[in-house]
Amino acid sequence: MMGFTHATSGTAAWLAVTAALPALGTDILPLTPEGVLAGTLVCAGAAILPDADHPRATIAHSVPIIGPAVTTAINDISGGHRHGAHTLIAAAAVTVGAVFLGRWQATIPFLGEGRLGPAIATVILIAFAAKSRELVPKWLMAWALGLVAAIAVFIYAPDSTVWFPLAVGIGYVTHIVGDALTIQGVPPLLWPISIKPPRWWRRTNVLNDMWKPNGYVAVPVLGAAGSKREFALAIVLGAYCCYGIAFSVFGLLGIPFVL
Repeated sequence: MMGFTHATSGTAAWLAVTAALPALGTDILPLTPEGVLAGTLVCAGAAILPDADHPRATIAHSVPIIGPAVTTAINDISGGHRHGAHTLIAAAAVTVGAVFLGRWQATIPFLGEGRLGPAIATVILIAFAAKSRELVPKWLMAWALGLVAAIAVFIYAPDSTVWFPLAVGIGYVTHIVGDALTIQGVPPLLWPISIKPPRWWRRTNVLNDMWKPNGYVAVPVLGAAGSKREFALAIVLGAYCCYGIAFSVFGLLGIPFVL
């Protein structure tokens, strides 16, 4: 799946979760419109984080020299693209890291007290998301947009330690699910343990596309990454994102939203 679709699907997933929780009668994540928008920014960026294992991915070109060096290192450590970084273990590790980062508070002149950890992460995540979605033509503009978003998160983010790791975790897992919908598939759920299918399975059409000879799993309804089906899905998800974001913006402004 391409970076644009990953970022869009991450945004859609966050909006869907934050819309569903109140409907289920739970107050585990009571969010104001500002909180929903802050999580939207973080989740969209987190949805392309797994591709940090690809030296040529969008995330690799974020910072000259440093970007390629970091992605190459992650590529080597994780075993290559769509290996260790595309697993539930990696998602859990990143989410745990976000828990600790989300608790980092600080006082900044003119801005007051806020959560500095999520703000710093937002600079990076939004820059990645903006560039992958081609919202800006140059990386300098992407980083500037990330800085503006970070200031907004610092000021308006919910006074809770739950929303940030949840947004990061949802975005990361959404990426893995998205790649599982392509013919390339993703590493097995028990990675690094790789269980390969029996011979009769490998010889059966359709089945061998879902549980591959190398142990990878897929539900390849989108075909290859960048396919027309993926593009169509991105359009549908994009429309949903526009609706969800507009709903939150209108709520922030105190204006009834009627569609």
